[in-house]
Order: sequence, then structure tokens, then C-alpha cells
Amino acid sequence: MRYMVFLRSFLRMLRGLMVTAVVVLALLLVGVRVVGLSPYVVLSGSMEPAYAVGSLIYVRPVGAQEIRVGMPLTFRVSGTSVVATHRVHEVVTVEGERRYITKGDANELPDPPVPYAHVIGTPVFSIPRLGYLSAWLQSRAGMIACVCTLLLLLLGQLLGKACLAKPPISQIEGE
Repeated sequence: MRYMVFLRSFLRMLRGLMVTAVVVLALLLVGVRVVGLSPYVVLSGSMEPAYAVGSLIYVRPVGAQEIRVGMPLTFRVSGTSVVATHRVHEVVTVEGERRYITKGDANELPDPPVPYAHVIGTPVFSIPRLGYLSAWLQSRAGMIACVCTLLLLLLGQLLGKACLAKPPISQIEGE
């Protein structure tokens, strides 16, 4: 009898922890978009030590007039789908348009000028190593693991009510 009470309590606690973990991850990876932030995984060491490889950075949009020398800038690299975050090294005007010359903190040479149309925003904060999890969750294996976890939670909820329900008093008394 004590074993069943312990098992019931343990499974409730485990289910609660799993639900909490799923909710926290959902907020960190998707929910931040509600407040205007976009998460990006740091894939290279060009901005170390400010942003370590595997960090998840949260980027907010920034107006052209807000961009200053020394601030980190997240942008699309011209002619590619690559997103980079480098520090603004210099602001220049080319053919009447403001452009930003950026340079990774760990890089020796600056990047080609970035037009404002390619600017995504500026990082607000980062969480080290969370980018690894984010990238994995977007992979095939990660998506399968997410679906399995959600199915296990659902199954646990359904079976928990059926199998772990308290027995009738007559069974406890031995009748």
C-alpha cells in the first residue's frame, strides 16, 4: 500500500516537472516572440567572449538612427541566408544610404558594409548553451523527441487517472 502511495506521488511530481520544463522551454524558444524578441543560435566564435558558441541570443528590432558604433548588430549577410551578430565598427554613408561596417570581437578584419535593409536588430541578452538545445529541437531527432514527450505526458495523464486512482475503501479493508 505504501509503495502505491509513493509511486503515485512520484509520478505526479515527475509529470509536474516535465510539464514545467516544456512550458519554460516553450517560453524561452517561442514565447519571447510575443514581446518582440527573436532568438538566434550563435554558431561561430566570432563574437567571443561576449557571445559564446552555442548561446541563444535574443534580438530586438532597432531603428536605423539608434545604431551606434560599439553596439552589437544582428543582420543577414548579403547574398546568403546566413545571420551574423557582430559589433558596429563604423557607420558610413554610401550613395546617400547609411551602412554599418561591423566586425566580430574575435575577428581581425571588418565585414563589408551592411545596409539597414539587412539589419534584424540588436541582442538584448543571451543564454549560454541554450542554443545547442534549440538547434537540436529543430532537428529531426529533436522533433521526434518532442512529439514522444508530449505523447508520454498525455498517456501519463490518461493512464494516471485510470491506473493510479485510489482503490475503493472496500478493497483497502479487505472486503
